[in-house]
Amino acid sequence: MAMVIFNFFTGLRPRLFNNVRLMGSWDAGGGYSNLWSTTPMEEFTAEDGCPAWSATVALDDGQIGWGFQWGVVLDGILRNHVWGIATEVPEAYSTAQHRSFTLTGNGQVENYWFTHARRLGANKRYRPGSQTPTACFSVWAPNARKVQLAVGDLKSGYIWPDGRGVKELFAMTRDSHGIWSTDPDDPGLADFAVWDHKKPYMFAIERDDGNLVFRTDLHSRCQIGSGSKNPESPRPDPNYPGQTTGTAWNGTPQDLDGSKSCSMVVDTEKVTKHFKEPNFPENEWVSLEEFWANEFDSLRPLPTRVEDLVIYELHVGSLGFGRPDGGNLEDALAFLDHLEELGVNAVELMPMAEYDGALAWGYGSSHYYAIEYASGGRDQLKFFVRECHRRGIAVILDVVYNHFTADAERAEWMYDSTANENNIYYWYQGRPSDWPGDNPPGHGGYLDNGSTGYCPNFREEMVRKMLIGSAAMLVTEFHIDGFRVDLTQAIHRDNVIHANGQACAEANAFGAKFLREWARTLKLVKPGVVLIAEDHTGWGAMTQPQETGGIGFNAVWWADWYHNLIGDATNDGGKARLLHGCGYGGDGPLNMDGMAGALAGTPHKVIYHESHDEAGNSSYQENGRQVHSARTMQVAVNGCLSDGNRAWAAARSRVAAGLTFLAAGIPMFFMGEEVGAAKPFMHDSFINCRENLAGLKAGEGKEQFRYYQDIIRVWRGAPALRSTNIEVVHVHNANRVLAFRRWWGNDEFVVLASLANHPYLGGYTISHPALGNKSWTELMSSDADIYGGTGVCNQGSIVSSGGGLSVRLPANGLLVMQRLG
Repeated sequence: MAMVIFNFFTGLRPRLFNNVRLMGSWDAGGGYSNLWSTTPMEEFTAEDGCPAWSATVALDDGQIGWGFQWGVVLDGILRNHVWGIATEVPEAYSTAQHRSFTLTGNGQVENYWFTHARRLGANKRYRPGSQTPTACFSVWAPNARKVQLAVGDLKSGYIWPDGRGVKELFAMTRDSHGIWSTDPDDPGLADFAVWDHKKPYMFAIERDDGNLVFRTDLHSRCQIGSGSKNPESPRPDPNYPGQTTGTAWNGTPQDLDGSKSCSMVVDTEKVTKHFKEPNFPENEWVSLEEFWANEFDSLRPLPTRVEDLVIYELHVGSLGFGRPDGGNLEDALAFLDHLEELGVNAVELMPMAEYDGALAWGYGSSHYYAIEYASGGRDQLKFFVRECHRRGIAVILDVVYNHFTADAERAEWMYDSTANENNIYYWYQGRPSDWPGDNPPGHGGYLDNGSTGYCPNFREEMVRKMLIGSAAMLVTEFHIDGFRVDLTQAIHRDNVIHANGQACAEANAFGAKFLREWARTLKLVKPGVVLIAEDHTGWGAMTQPQETGGIGFNAVWWADWYHNLIGDATNDGGKARLLHGCGYGGDGPLNMDGMAGALAGTPHKVIYHESHDEAGNSSYQENGRQVHSARTMQVAVNGCLSDGNRAWAAARSRVAAGLTFLAAGIPMFFMGEEVGAAKPFMHDSFINCRENLAGLKAGEGKEQFRYYQDIIRVWRGAPALRSTNIEVVHVHNANRVLAFRRWWGNDEFVVLASLANHPYLGGYTISHPALGNKSWTELMSSDADIYGGTGVCNQGSIVSSGGGLSVRLPANGLLVMQRLG
């Protein structure tokens, strides 16, 4: 018999699984069988310190050379008997989840890593009989001729391309998977503590052509620097237009761009004691148990359903008003008082993974396991999450998987090869000879996908695992509650060959495979994790459960809502574009019918009247001129906001916000909307357009803030308004009026919205059988004096008779009527 050892490694420190059982395509006698056998697995602590399970099975040595399949079944956090292999087979159109091997003989070992969070990078390794963990460095470089660990100087944090700055080299050896690792017996690696926050490093890689390059660790937990300096190539900073030439690096590690600097060894089992540590490296620490001990407040519980979220989209770098540098997590921590007072229960952070430069939106990720130090770094993010949780605020993190940073020369680009077809982190279709004359030379086989970079190599399991493991790490180590995945259609639909624009169906299929594996893994790690996709395809599979053939997200961003409600980011005549139409003045008809259709499509979608993409960064051609999108307050008056029309702009903006909150979707809005922010939010100039949100809240935006507070309070307090039940009961284009009904159980509401420039003081009547003979009371009017309105409202009880309901309807106003009894 051939004894085969099967290991299931989690790569995550929390004990997430129990009762793990091996299943495989063999019978009780060890012969191949389509009726899979089950074998209990024994739990042990793997050398990475994480829970793992193992079993040994005797297989028929007469079947050496045969192929077998295996997997594991386990008891998860909420469900028992769950399949534990999240990775699918390497076939584009197959969703099968099992591991395969060819039987070679006695002593064979088959391993499955649930995540690669601790398989690659700089990690602790525990050896039998020793309580002192060693340091282990591992990197995937399958095309490399030779790899060494290169240790740099902490005083500079940088190793030059010619090797200047290297203080020490450690040998690494390659395994059958193309993973290079340091020698576990090397005395220089015997104590992990000697490396922790003390020795910067890179990998010295001899690529397949013999060329030596230095590469960062893509599984690094920390990249040195919070600046934008690339010592090798000084360049102008796009955020400072007056700077015409790049300035030389002065040798300070803090000024380095983290995508170019050395990686740093980090002990992930401890957190800095103080939020703002004056020393680098830090020297006061607490354990994870101590840090997270008082994470929650029972009086302010976190929302547990995606339908209960009201989401505030926040760009940390746009805080810090009045300073020349960008905002950071210290500013964000102070900003939580504002958010708590506002009443939101979820904050969505724009990308925080290490990115190119210091002042950016963050959508050019380079290192997915490292937190951008320009924002404050990994430990400060943990402080922010903990404080959010203490206030009952969930944290959703924006992640970008459709492309890598544009300047990835020390990160993903040409990591271990100079051949385009061997550029391991990027999808390359065919060979360069297939695409003669392409521009740039040799780039014809890369894939464009509508993002700002080439498509990642999703057909390679190691690439998918790198991204998936980073998200699992964020959930387990940072206690992130959910994710918003940037432009998923670029992953599963829009891949085209760079040379000719021809669709690449195989890449789309592997992109969908990646999204399934990502969602499946995270649901096993944390069943309640919130998964939101920015997907504009209308593909129903995105939010369909995987059990019925879907991808498994909870919700999608729905840009159609924005285009119908606001409409300043596109000239699509098929959209209602209500606020855009209002902005031109006049009192002519609006496409309320189109808006009514949009209302019906809101369930299970994240809807918004402003997001980072549309608050000034989008543009289109209209009537022969370039039109830029703008803040809601600007769109409401055609970009001509002034003291003379501010009241009109604010009133129309309140209607837009009210429709977002009271439709049947998951409401979201971009930072500053709650105080009437008006300056454009653009990717290359946001630092110069920051607004004093605290000043607006205390001044001309205080009524708007009060309105947001109250409508959020109403929404959070009414299950009917958080349900998916919605019915349009009145629409009139010429009158510019729309009304709809919301209900759940015994609760019922009618929302009336008018964008007419005159009030209906004598009463506006709507009629619909669902209104019946009922008594109603006005719960809220957006035109109330306290919101800066004219005070048009309805007093006392109002009776609908025979389905007819008549109310005083304000100009550019919204009413919330609640059924009595």
